[in-house]
Amino acid sequence: MGGARRVPNDPERRARIIAAALQVIVEQGVHRTTHRRIAAAADVPLGSLTYYFDDLTAILEEAFNHLYVTWAANVRRDLQAAGTREQATEVLINLICGVGHASPADVTALIEMYSFGNYNEAVRKLLRDWLFVTRVSLSQHFSPSTALALDVLLEGWPLQRVFEGRTPDRSLVERTVKAVIAAHEPAESERPRP
Repeated sequence: MGGARRVPNDPERRARIIAAALQVIVEQGVHRTTHRRIAAAADVPLGSLTYYFDDLTAILEEAFNHLYVTWAANVRRDLQAAGTREQATEVLINLICGVGHASPADVTALIEMYSFGNYNEAVRKLLRDWLFVTRVSLSQHFSPSTALALDVLLEGWPLQRVFEGRTPDRSLVERTVKAVIAAHEPAESERPRP
């Protein structure tokens, strides 16, 4: 029995630690996120964190990876489900306004991810991948240059939403998105079919 490998009592513990890390990041900011705060939020012994992760940086990287995977999957799914440019436009407006997608806490987590990614290469790579996923997903319906312009709106408007403390005016978002599309894209009926 002395050579048997110990198995953690709680197979969900690692996932709880990651979720707790994101919660602490949103509530405290990356700069105030500590092992102790994460352990308390996850309701696990402090030693559990070092059992699953080498250090605090590894926990933060994994938490931001989880955020990236979740957001990228949602954006990809919703834009792929759009059958027409008009449907893709509606999806984009909903993404910007946070309808069924990014809560204020999610956007706060993304702001913290941007900040941490400015100094951490692994998270910076996730952010580059995030931009790539969004632009490729938008490019299913729009030209690459239009996808880039729309992605800037998608990235920037939710940040303003957090700092202003209110949901953007949907009619303004809709007019702006449609103006960008109209300025750079031919009418859908004029687009060449693949």
